Amino acid sequence: MGKRIFLIVLDSVGIGAEPDAAEYGDEGSNTLAACATSENFSMPNMQKLGLFNLDGVTCRPGEPEPQAAFARLREVSKGKDTTIGHWEIAGINSPKPLPTYPNGFPPEVIREFEEKTGRRVLCNKPYSGTDVIRDYGKEHVETGALIVYTSADSVFQIAAHESVVPLEELYRDCRIAREILTGKHGVGRVIARPFVGESPDFTRTSNRHDFSIQPPKVTMLDQLSENGLSVIAVGKINDIFAGKGIGEAIHTKDNPDGIERTIELTGRDFEGLCFVNLVDFDMLYGHRNDVEGYAKALSYFDRKLPEIIQGLRPDDLLMITADHGCDPITPSTDHSREYIPWVVYGNAVDRGANLGTLPTFADIGATILDYFGIAPKITGRSRLDQIIK
Repeated sequence: MGKRIFLIVLDSVGIGAEPDAAEYGDEGSNTLAACATSENFSMPNMQKLGLFNLDGVTCRPGEPEPQAAFARLREVSKGKDTTIGHWEIAGINSPKPLPTYPNGFPPEVIREFEEKTGRRVLCNKPYSGTDVIRDYGKEHVETGALIVYTSADSVFQIAAHESVVPLEELYRDCRIAREILTGKHGVGRVIARPFVGESPDFTRTSNRHDFSIQPPKVTMLDQLSENGLSVIAVGKINDIFAGKGIGEAIHTKDNPDGIERTIELTGRDFEGLCFVNLVDFDMLYGHRNDVEGYAKALSYFDRKLPEIIQGLRPDDLLMITADHGCDPITPSTDHSREYIPWVVYGNAVDRGANLGTLPTFADIGATILDYFGIAPKITGRSRLDQIIK
């Protein structure tokens, strides 16, 4: 049987502000430490692997004999969003941030969008996803106009009630926006944000769908696929990479679903990468400054971790990481510029190997390629010789 890597991204689980965090308004942010202030926080299994032995992590005692290898990674790309973070993990350094729209999208973009969709636009400003449907949902239901909004991230978000705009039409409208938003307006993601219910008690559904800009360069996913290896995307990974380099995409409705799909995949025969994103940490808790919810979600992942580990085979590696921060204690509800953890577990791993602080997320992608005997054509340096015994 072939070798497998399970790469799990705990979306937004940063572990402390990077040196340039003040440039992003994130000085002092520390998502993991914030969650650890909650009585609901319990991660004994990640503690055993070495999560709290990482450079700068002091919110819980370190493990005397860690069961994994581990490192703290710094982001070199300009930005702090999901797309940029995942792209760097896969080997792309983004020297320029993707465009953001603190004052809303320019009239020419909105005008073209309205003409091509046949629907008027409401809002067009930065907004919280829950607040925007509260404030504009009633008018949307009455008029059929689409709620368009953004955030501090590079996103064009479209909210619509599922009984007013059927899902397939909403997804079509997102594809129209994706075709419009190129060049200087090439936002990282166009996001469908469907909701249901009656005013004022509208609720977002799990039918969210992201339409990402295509990665501009080769990624580890491309190289794995080109070499005949499986690339299985779980959660929104397929959306983040616009399907590029991915052989199979598995949609999930929430973290528990994503964890169960991952456990199931440990029982499947394949050779290659299973790339998982667990988005609830970010979407449901970080952006809503819900410390208790975030802590409970982390604790749930930790309780399920032994089931994932139990499914690993002798030549498998399990890698657990993140893509940015989203500190639920700071006044901001936006992503935060933070270091990320990288914890690597497997039979062949040099247990307790502390790689210290590494200069780029891309070392993950380079190491994955090296494990499969592929010479990386991406940025980043393989750390395989420091991880494997």
